[in-house]
Amino acid sequence: MVLDIRVIPKSGRSLVKENPDGSFKVYLTRPAIEGEANEELVKLMAEYFKVKKYLVSIIKGKKGRNKIVRITS
Repeated sequence: MVLDIRVIPKSGRSLVKENPDGSFKVYLTRPAIEGEANEELVKLMAEYFKVKKYLVSIIKGKKGRNKIVRITS
């Protein structure tokens, strides 16, 4: 499964919202410094889809707010 995700770092809470068009908006509490926000994104998406963290990978956008994430099973 490949997902379009818009990330909002340094938010007040961690939250995953699914948009009507199938994309996601993910609010993260960690800052976008040294990959901290990416680590939290992987953890949060693994919890949301009930899979192990190693099955979630960022395939595009590691340094931007718009990301493409792959979840394998």
